[in-house]
Amino acid sequence: MKLFFYTVLFTIPFIAFSQASVKPEPLPQQNVTNTYFDITLNDPYQFLENLDDTSVVTWMKDNSNYANSILDNISGKQAMLDKMMELINRTSASISSLQITDDNTYFYLKRVPGEEISKMYKRDGYDGKEVLFFDPTAYKKEEGKTYTVNSISPNIEGDKVAITVAANGSENPEILIFNKSGEKYDEILQLGRGVSWNLSGDSFFYNKLNSPDVTDMNRKMYTQVFTHKIGTDQNSDKVYFSKDQYEGLGIVDMEIPFVYYSKDTKYNILQAGSVDKNMQTFVNKASDDNKLWEPLTIRENKVVGIEANKKDIYFLTYDDATNYKIVKAPVEKPDFSNATTVIEESKSENITEMAITKDGLYFCTVKNGVEAKVYFLPNNKTQAIELELPFTAGSASISSKGSEFGDLWINISGWTSPNKRYLYRAENNLFTHQPLSTPAEYPELENIVAKEVMVKSHDGVMVPVSIIYNKNMKMNGQTPAAIYTYGSYGNSTSPFFSPITLAYTIYGGVLVVPHVRGGGELGDAWHKAGQKLNKPNTWKDAIATAEYIIKEGYTSPEKLSIFGGSAGGIMVGRSITERPDLFVAAAPMVGAMNTVRMEETPNGPVNTPEFGTVKDPEEFKGLLEMDSYHHLEPGTHYPATLITAGINDPRVIAWQPAKFAAKMQYDNSGNSPILLLTDFEGGHGGGVALTKALNNFSNVFSFFYWQSGHPDFKLNKKEK
Repeated sequence: MKLFFYTVLFTIPFIAFSQASVKPEPLPQQNVTNTYFDITLNDPYQFLENLDDTSVVTWMKDNSNYANSILDNISGKQAMLDKMMELINRTSASISSLQITDDNTYFYLKRVPGEEISKMYKRDGYDGKEVLFFDPTAYKKEEGKTYTVNSISPNIEGDKVAITVAANGSENPEILIFNKSGEKYDEILQLGRGVSWNLSGDSFFYNKLNSPDVTDMNRKMYTQVFTHKIGTDQNSDKVYFSKDQYEGLGIVDMEIPFVYYSKDTKYNILQAGSVDKNMQTFVNKASDDNKLWEPLTIRENKVVGIEANKKDIYFLTYDDATNYKIVKAPVEKPDFSNATTVIEESKSENITEMAITKDGLYFCTVKNGVEAKVYFLPNNKTQAIELELPFTAGSASISSKGSEFGDLWINISGWTSPNKRYLYRAENNLFTHQPLSTPAEYPELENIVAKEVMVKSHDGVMVPVSIIYNKNMKMNGQTPAAIYTYGSYGNSTSPFFSPITLAYTIYGGVLVVPHVRGGGELGDAWHKAGQKLNKPNTWKDAIATAEYIIKEGYTSPEKLSIFGGSAGGIMVGRSITERPDLFVAAAPMVGAMNTVRMEETPNGPVNTPEFGTVKDPEEFKGLLEMDSYHHLEPGTHYPATLITAGINDPRVIAWQPAKFAAKMQYDNSGNSPILLLTDFEGGHGGGVALTKALNNFSNVFSFFYWQSGHPDFKLNKKEK
């Protein structure tokens, strides 16, 4: 859910100033009231929740036309977009979604300069000859839609592979199945995801959505797991798991079941998924026809990750360990209650992930969200050793082929260090650089530095903050700056390198990333401190960061902007509704802006473990406090705001941003532009062409620079 959601690039300027680009008048209100316990709320734009109403859609389109007419006529926007494209295209290829099979076949997505969509390739081993495997741009070309590959799932032997594709960011997947030579099987499975192959390699498990309609409240309720046999029609697939079959397991309507086969343990593992990171899992023997599920972990075990070899199952848990520890249980008695500790909790480092090879257990840690390390616990040893990484890492991730192989791949990066991929072998303690494309040079980084500071928040808690800026800048408060963060689900905003954010700093701006509560940078306690009734800490940490960088001379309220997407929209919306005086511009991108009404959407119930439910009187108060829509006040001078939505968005339904935009336009007492930009061919942000993605970021950054008075970004024509 991190970064995001994209608008169509206008290429003919005069179209943008057609009649449709006239600034829409504030939308008249049609107030209704909703009562929750003893609190009655006015909702003047609840009628916008009807996305089937043509007048609602027309209003959204008029606003989008006007927003584009402004954004596409900001001088410097096209140059910024071109610079982003040039920076990205310095590498020979962009590689993602790499899967390596037991026989060392590489399947991955690759986009080369000049292409808009990644295509799927394969090769035999790292040094093997690359061949094009699947081209999504040719799939159903007659429909005129943009299909992208969302997942790649080879079977254990690597002789078959299932992929999921979806059109226009809808997240309505289709499963396609191929043999190793690239020949496609006839069947296409609709609305399937979460593919896991059985040992035989001729069938797999998958979960199926109930409806393609992103507004259907039953879309994710009581979904089932099916088994599919290769070469048969989807209609003949059998239900392998449903809630009704196993009432005694306690799986509720909002939890999404997935089943996957573990080749090391020979178990089928059932996971009941929601945004609750505490894993509820069950196991059965893959050969057991009666499918008797036994508990593996319950929510109270506080397990967030599972790995295994043939002897033991390892659990990453924060049970009595807010910074996480690793425990293990024997495969013969895998229940968590039989586990013993193998890696104790660190007082200063947070364990983030683990992987197993034939040589032992590897795990990553992070300190303050920005200092990453990798450790190795050899088999039959009790003391882990720290690996000496090739360079200091802000973030690190690891992967392996499993417990039968010695290969471990480590990816490390930082704010100013492009990601590098290394193969590590324990037998000789050797790192081998294995780039999947030609590394790029970025001389623009010469004067860009990343500074890590601790900022005191409203309640005295010290918050880690990353500040990325040109070391030669004058600390006179006249530099544009942008705050970005997320702060939900325990997800950390780890140091990442991106040509997109590099383009922002090239124009002299300061990028500021507060590691706010609600994220996982400082362990589970940090997450809990920004969850449900504690959610105000998320935006108050951001506000404290804004006050700090203003006080220290990095920027000023007339130069400071703030942006974030999805659940990060809560942080943006409440920062500018609580302290509109601190910011000149803001961009909540496909943001959760009306949290009190979130459970009226298909994706709402599954999010209640993170944000709360209106069915509980105390949790309702928390939802109301984080609701940006209900905190808009008439007669307030709000910052210039660019609000985005996706009509196919299955995660944050389009009417949430739309309602926020309508009320903000109505309540705003100043002349700052309040723009609503809806993508009528997209969803939550993924699954789009590259130019469309970059256009979205150039929209945001040029909007910010325009509002902060940057000389390279001015409106070419007066709005009508």
